[in-house]
Amino acid sequence: MGERAARENPAGLTRGVGTALPSTAMKRGVWRATVHTLTGLPVALLGVVVLVAPARGRTVAWRSSAQRARFSALLGVTVDEGAAARKQIAYHLIALPYNLIAFAVVAGAWSAGIGLLVAAVQRPALIPAAAGVPAAAALAARGLARLDVVLARRLLGPDVTEALTARLRELARARADTVAAADAERRRIERDLHDGAQQRLVALALKLGLTRAALPAGPARDSVGEAHAQAKAALAELRDLVRGLHPAVLTDRGLDAALSGLVARQPHPVDLRVDVARRCPPEIEAIAYFVVAEALTNVTRHARATRVEVAVVRARDMLRLTVLDDGAGGATDRPGGGLRGLAQRAGSVDGRLRIESPPGGPTLVEVVLPCGS
Repeated sequence: MGERAARENPAGLTRGVGTALPSTAMKRGVWRATVHTLTGLPVALLGVVVLVAPARGRTVAWRSSAQRARFSALLGVTVDEGAAARKQIAYHLIALPYNLIAFAVVAGAWSAGIGLLVAAVQRPALIPAAAGVPAAAALAARGLARLDVVLARRLLGPDVTEALTARLRELARARADTVAAADAERRRIERDLHDGAQQRLVALALKLGLTRAALPAGPARDSVGEAHAQAKAALAELRDLVRGLHPAVLTDRGLDAALSGLVARQPHPVDLRVDVARRCPPEIEAIAYFVVAEALTNVTRHARATRVEVAVVRARDMLRLTVLDDGAGGATDRPGGGLRGLAQRAGSVDGRLRIESPPGGPTLVEVVLPCGS
């Protein structure tokens, strides 16, 4: 109800028959605005020392904190920190003439009002003027206080562009940390599988092979032989899984060695060229390896290609990967498809994906990744 009344009666007046009295909230707001305006001048005078203080940076911060405290205590207004020093200095320079004018206007208006009230005791004809001047003084105080809030938030508060830039930097750092953590987790899983499950499967396959050799021909030997074949197949699948997660050679020897091993296992000829004079960060190398592995998998499954060319080249702080095949073409970036996965991996580090795949081929998949280190 109070809020509705304030909206309908912004001057804060309580209407009655022939009367117009300020509401309690209006009185409180007027006096707070008045005190804020009158105290602005001495605080602004103190702020001028930023021009001559030897430790200017600390002095600017201290004066800005004093101004923020004034806005908070007298108006209940929060002015956030984060402004550049030059903007804070600009506020303190503007604050002196502004608060000087505001002080003169408000102090003069209230002094005139009080003088008229005293004079109205002797001369009743002055009563209308005596009632109007305090109302004008109240409006002036509130208006000047609002303008001061606008100036403070523009010059003492964080700039919108600066705040967005800082937020983007925070998000970029958070994303980089997430990518690095995911890459570290993949490497941990690869080590656990390689040193644990894979070694146990190797031992199991070896034992099954020895057992099969020791058994005479018959159903038992056939069953052990079948189990031996299944163990070897599971071991091969596990090795492929481990390589897909994060091959150990990638960590130890880099992209050239890891991609050479990947290319050697392909069912079709692959021409590989790697020109990376300096290694990229581990998370970028992991994404690059995944991109090439997934692109070659797509070629094997869908392209019916007879030849593939893979090039990995670092130019300054960018890593460019291209996979070109002479297959059927028609590859598209569709939801749930392998190429969409490549785009998502590249996008996680501000990389970009380009696909050229007309019907009938050839197909070119190009990924560019930032590689600053």
